[in-house]
Order: sequence, then structure tokens, then C-alpha cells
Amino acid sequence: MPKVMLVDDDRTTVSLLKMLLELDGFAVQIAEQGQLALDKANAEHPDLFMLDFHLSDMDGVTLVKTLRSMPAFTKTPIVVASGLNVSDEAMRAGASLFLIKPFEPGDLATLFRNLISGATSNGPDRKR
Repeated sequence: MPKVMLVDDDRTTVSLLKMLLELDGFAVQIAEQGQLALDKANAEHPDLFMLDFHLSDMDGVTLVKTLRSMPAFTKTPIVVASGLNVSDEAMRAGASLFLIKPFEPGDLATLFRNLISGATSNGPDRKR
């Protein structure tokens, strides 16, 4: 069962995504802040991170760069989402994919499976 870590402080969004992803066969971990995600990442070893660009304790660029600097997560897919088009900043930081909000949550399971399978075979697909 693939593990996804959702990093977002919006409880409604997190609850919805958690429920949908669990129904699609994912184990979902939640971190409300960037530092909490970093603390949990080493213990939980998620197969994919999905994070909001604007967190209460740090921005998405900082979190992505920090995760990419950790040997265990250099190739782990990182999906960044925001209501603002900050895709250039997210991708330069090392994100695998940027999603502008609102996005279709029903498409996430297929998208995540594709990213995870790509990460295990030849690295994340950074061109999406």
C-alpha cells in the first residue's frame, strides 16, 4: 500500500483528500506544518509528499528544498499545490509536480500512482 504524506493546515482539505486517497488504497499520513512533516518523514518514509505552498511555519519552497537535501527523499515525488500560480518557484525548488487550486481530487490517485511508479523506475517526471 503506497504511503502519502499530506502537508497542509486546512483541516477540511486534508480530511477530504485523506478520505478519497484511503478509498483508493493509499495509507495517508498528515502533517499540519512543514517542521512536523520533516519530523515525521524520517519515521514514516512516505512514497509521495503532497504539500500546500503556504504553510503556517514555512513556505513550500523551503520545505521542498529541505526534503530534497535529505538522502532518503532525493527522488521521492513531491507535489506542491497552491491557489496562486507559483509553479516556477515550486519546480525550481525540486517539486515533481505543481497543481493549481482548485484541482480535481478524484484524479489524484492515478496521478500519485504514476509519480510513485516513475520515481521507483527512473526518477520523478519533472515535466508535467
